[in-house]
Amino acid sequence: MKPNLTKAILGGLVGTVMMTMMMRFVAPLMLGHPMDIAGMLANMMGGVWAIGMAAHLMNGVVIFPLVYAFLVFRYLPGPPLLRGVIWGAVLWVVAEAMIMPMAGAGFFSSEIGGTKAAAAALMGHLVYGALLGYIAGTAVTEAPERATGRA
Repeated sequence: MKPNLTKAILGGLVGTVMMTMMMRFVAPLMLGHPMDIAGMLANMMGGVWAIGMAAHLMNGVVIFPLVYAFLVFRYLPGPPLLRGVIWGAVLWVVAEAMIMPMAGAGFFSSEIGGTKAAAAALMGHLVYGALLGYIAGTAVTEAPERATGRA
């Protein structure tokens, strides 16, 4: 069982747009400056901001929703919204423990604002996951195969 893939991609798109807007407009209220995930990803991949933004969009709109739909959904408890929130929390832990140190931001954002930066990132990931889960919705079962008419 998996959610509808079109809805999962749409949920990833809406979640990524909202998370990106939060990095631009909400993070400054918490940190005093916007969070530039595209810039951090760009630093990991050669320094071109547009490449970092493309990676951010590809992850949020395509890769994470497909992993959610094909691999993770069936193992998460609760209704779609809760499943999405849990997935967002998992993505946050991976980002803070692995990606941020590779991007030069330190373990759990210790080099770019510490607890405040990690909390801002958690908020963004939870919103992303909630939107992904809610929009992707419940699982759809595969249609039964048509009878071949052979005996």
